[in-house]
Amino acid sequence: MIHPPIEDLLDKVDSKFTLVTLAAKRGRQINSYFNQLGEGLGAIVPPQVTSVSRKPLSIALEEIAANKIQFKRLDEDTEEAAS
Repeated sequence: MIHPPIEDLLDKVDSKFTLVTLAAKRGRQINSYFNQLGEGLGAIVPPQVTSVSRKPLSIALEEIAANKIQFKRLDEDTEEAAS
């Protein structure tokens, strides 16, 4: 079985695409954090949950399930101004 359950994760976001994107981005951040350990202080936030998993994506999904990571959808006006 997948932990955390996919149904619980989908309750935290508005679509499967958002879940995949959010988890992938956070997984990359966690991977970068582990790679830069020992190089001094970094700008990357460490994992926000205690996990038995060593895989960055699994840790990211656990963070989403624990409401430690949330997404904020940008308005169309904000996206156009950033372009």
